[in-house]
Formats: sequence, C-alpha cells, structure tokens
Amino acid sequence: MSASKKIRATARTLLKLSLEDGQLSEAKVRDVLAWFEQKPPAQAGATLREYHRLVVRESNRSRARIEFAGALPSGAIPSILAELSKIYGRPVSAVTSENPDLIAGVRISIGDDVYERSIAIELETLAAASA
Repeated sequence: MSASKKIRATARTLLKLSLEDGQLSEAKVRDVLAWFEQKPPAQAGATLREYHRLVVRESNRSRARIEFAGALPSGAIPSILAELSKIYGRPVSAVTSENPDLIAGVRISIGDDVYERSIAIELETLAAASA
C-alpha cells in the first residue's frame, strides 16, 4: 500500500472513530485529536490534513446554508430544516444569511446539493431561453 493510501485509510479510520450514532461528535473529535497528539502516526502532518478535510466534509453534509432575500415568514427556517432532515435521513442544522442578489426567494446549499427558488434564477432561465 502506498504512503498516500495509508494516509487516507488512517484518516478514514480516525473519522469513523469521530462518529457517534452516524453523526460527527465534537467530543469524539476531541478524543481523536488528543490520541493523535499522544501517539502521532507516521506522516502525521499529511494524516492530520486528510482527517481535517474529512471532518469538514462530514460536517457540511449536515449543515444547510440558507440564503434569502428579504424577510422570511415566521417558522420558515424550522420548517425547511425539518424537511431537509426528512430528505437526508439525519438531523440538519442551518447557517442563514441575507443575500439581496436573489431579489426574492431562497437558496439552500447542503453538501454538494443546491436548491434554489428565487426571482434571480427565474430571470436567468428566461434570459437563457430567449437567447
């Protein structure tokens, strides 16, 4: 097994140790990092970078970035999170931000998936259709 394959395999093992009931656990990540500090594996820097990349990716799988233009109706965010949790089969948290470029509507990014319903995207679609 090449060094890079060993690094990826070690990082994947560390990630598995960081999960509790299939979810990333902050306490487990701390435990893994404490173990890592006491007994660093071969090529510790590269292994730690790969582990960090995997932790960030895993964290982003359950964090929705919700962008909106203007005010959202009361209860919209909890409703969106409940629906996303149902779709993805895991609890989903949110980071929200206002984005006036959307003109009106909402854009939701979770992992590599993007859901958008906004006036801006409708105008882009119309422009592309008429070109």
